[in-house]
Amino acid sequence: MHDNEQVSDDERVLRRRVGATETRRANRGWWDHDADDYQAEHGAFLGEVDFRWCPEGLREADVRLLGELAGRRVLEVGCGAAACARWLATQGAHPVAFDLSAGMLRHAARAARASGVPVPLVQADALALPFAGASFDIACTAFGAIPFVDDSAALMAEVHRVLRPGGRWVFSVTHPMRWVFLDDPGEGGLTAVHSYFDRSPYVEQDDRGVASYVEQHRTLGDRIRELVGAGFRLLDLVEPEWPAGHRETWGQWSPLRGRLFPGTAIFVAEKPATA
Repeated sequence: MHDNEQVSDDERVLRRRVGATETRRANRGWWDHDADDYQAEHGAFLGEVDFRWCPEGLREADVRLLGELAGRRVLEVGCGAAACARWLATQGAHPVAFDLSAGMLRHAARAARASGVPVPLVQADALALPFAGASFDIACTAFGAIPFVDDSAALMAEVHRVLRPGGRWVFSVTHPMRWVFLDDPGEGGLTAVHSYFDRSPYVEQDDRGVASYVEQHRTLGDRIRELVGAGFRLLDLVEPEWPAGHRETWGQWSPLRGRLFPGTAIFVAEKPATA
């Protein structure tokens, strides 16, 4: 989540319903504007050619949630600067990375030149993927796209459409439990202040009431129902523990909170090989 504070007096930070168009416009604008600052703050942790699933630091190289990669066509959903896709390419996969934000794709292109690991980059909306059906073996995202669309069930259906039978879909998101608390990495982030069952989006808006950032909350049950409703079979739900010796704070992720309750949920699902 992004600075998930209580509703402010001037109502620039609040929970309210937001339509699809306003959500898309807000988040595309936010990530275009914030791309430079985001990479300056988090780029070193994410790396140019690496696949980290979460602020806890869990690496795909260690956990192998995606399965066999060599020769596989892989779609990175909401790729940001596409460090994950570049790592996938070094493992013999054939990745394609897409994002809604031109600002983030600019960093992806820059990092490809710097690292010498180019991957195809596409600017696209996760709710209307510009790819043929059954054209990928694997789809994945580390905190991309899913919280930033108004209809994540439709996103699941789109991913299901572009995956081949037997294909795997793995994604990480903020653990839904975290929505109960404020985005405070310290003691203030240990007290429950919001209802877990309130699906109202977290919204930042300007003084005209126009959203500039929108993030959606779904419960664990919601996510499972989205996957099953799209036709997937859930294989695993990974809740990474905070690793010993990891001192870095990332927004609301911190050693203090990480020792007490999960900050990330990673869903591992597959499209059945047969109907």
